[in-house]
Amino acid sequence: MRTLARSHPHRARRVTAVAVSAAAAFALTAPTASSAPAQPASPAAQARPESAAAPARAHESFLFQYTFNGHLKIGGGNFTVGGPVTLYVKYNNGTVAFRQTVTAKTHSITPGGAIYVETNIASPCAPGNNGYARAYDRTTGIWSPRLPVPICQRID
Repeated sequence: MRTLARSHPHRARRVTAVAVSAAAAFALTAPTASSAPAQPASPAAQARPESAAAPARAHESFLFQYTFNGHLKIGGGNFTVGGPVTLYVKYNNGTVAFRQTVTAKTHSITPGGAIYVETNIASPCAPGNNGYARAYDRTTGIWSPRLPVPICQRID
């Protein structure tokens, strides 16, 4: 029994695909005789940086919760690095259960300025979120979205 040589028809298709995509890229970048002369951009468009074209809330701050040392702990990211951030934990009726101002710092896994605050609220609690956490970046004046959290209440 002898071994047959393999043909490589996919190689020809790959070369053709590369050649076609290169030609298309060249055709898109080359000026044509029928194209109109470029209009100068408006001053407002020239002053706007490239990142302004992105959605305004692309790097919106965020919060998350976990339990540590028997307390509710709130972490978050995308705040102003080195800037003050005030964390509020409120009941759903608006009453403040906890408030603390911290400085946002860089963190190896949390993007932007990160905060980690251990509250004095006991945790874990019975199921059900009777409150929320929210952080205010004092440098930018922007609030984080609300994070529903359980606030333990004594019943004795």
